[in-house]
Amino acid sequence: MTDLIVRKLTFAFEQHDVPFLWNPENPAFSAMANAVSFLAIGFEKMIVKMIMQAKPLITDPEVAEEADAFMRQEGQHSTAHRQHVRGLIRNYPGLQETLDEVVGEFDKLTAETPLKYRLAYTADLEATFTSVFKLMLDNEAVLFRPGDDRVASLFIWHFVEEVEHRSSALIIFDSIVGSDLYRMRVAPSIFRHVLRMIRIANIGFNKHVPLEERKIDALSMSATYRAQHRLGKLLPRFALPDQGPMPRAFDDLPLGEQLLALRGVIRSQLPKHKPAHEKTPALADVWFQRYQDGYDVTRWYTAEATGAEAN
Repeated sequence: MTDLIVRKLTFAFEQHDVPFLWNPENPAFSAMANAVSFLAIGFEKMIVKMIMQAKPLITDPEVAEEADAFMRQEGQHSTAHRQHVRGLIRNYPGLQETLDEVVGEFDKLTAETPLKYRLAYTADLEATFTSVFKLMLDNEAVLFRPGDDRVASLFIWHFVEEVEHRSSALIIFDSIVGSDLYRMRVAPSIFRHVLRMIRIANIGFNKHVPLEERKIDALSMSATYRAQHRLGKLLPRFALPDQGPMPRAFDDLPLGEQLLALRGVIRSQLPKHKPAHEKTPALADVWFQRYQDGYDVTRWYTAEATGAEAN
């Protein structure tokens, strides 16, 4: 029997303005998280269609139950991220074009690739999340607390649930495909696709959000893009347009923790990897307990400030 809980949360994005620069102390992380919202909508739409297609092939009742709960959790994430992105589009209507492009690319993936590839895509990407999101959640005081509470609470919820269902995608993949060799073989193309989706989102941010409001070049998280800029300084004929300062989202985080997360990402792609064995963020346990206790997790910081019980 699955341990996953499907939680339906609403973050009041319709009630107030949704800022692009939702964490003014870290514009690069603000842009990165916004890009995650755009990617999540397309990715999670793909997951729902994939699970519906995969269900007839699942013979183990426990795997079938896991797949259903996984799909329903991802569906809730998609709904919440759509609310967030709609808020951004209200302020920057051109971002609808960006959203359509990202979702269109995932729709194309659904239409043009076999089921086993999309199962591998989901398993490979989801396997990285525990290490990456642990880095973020372990540094919530820097990355989330200074920001808009609705946006911060959305991402904290999403990331702790990704930790909760960290094994689900691999369980489903193994039950239907069961080939570590195949999963490793297609991993390079999968991560190229992920990076291309993030790039599409960030190009849209540079195009549709004025620099005075985003504060940074949204493409600055790309190592390749940063290298191109360095080349342009040495060889002016290769110079790229100046889109603003180029800080990185994790510049203020301890280097050791960043390297630990990177090792976790690499380990997640190796044969016989078991996400359940990964060390999880302490904040996840706090979040689950508070949710169980009735704490308003949609206002993770301001509910605490108004006197709700919190540790």
